[in-house]
Amino acid sequence: MKIVATIARYLLGLIFLVFGADKFIHFMHAQLPPGVAGQFMTVLMTTGYIMFVGAFEVTGGVLLLINRFVPLALCLLAPVIVNIVLTGILLTQMALGPGLFVALLWIVVFLRVRSAFQPLFEPRKAD
Repeated sequence: MKIVATIARYLLGLIFLVFGADKFIHFMHAQLPPGVAGQFMTVLMTTGYIMFVGAFEVTGGVLLLINRFVPLALCLLAPVIVNIVLTGILLTQMALGPGLFVALLWIVVFLRVRSAFQPLFEPRKAD
């Protein structure tokens, strides 16, 4: 399982580093999806919101690749992955496959470092 988690961590890190960097450098020239999904992406790009998403992707990707602060990287990437999956479900089926793939990779890496998240799931009384 350790080897699978390591491969998943590197792959997830590489995916988010590349696609996050593309939001700044624009080295992949992809067309916007048709319909509402394209309009949604246009709004994200026009407002600059996509740059913040790219910053989260690049930061999370680098942290995964250098194997430092992996739980933090997972926390940064989780909302991005949720949005990719929701975009695939609600706006365009094109995003669903990649979204589910990165979600699966995220889960594999999470299972490897789940002890770091253990305190979040322990019931505590309010002080």
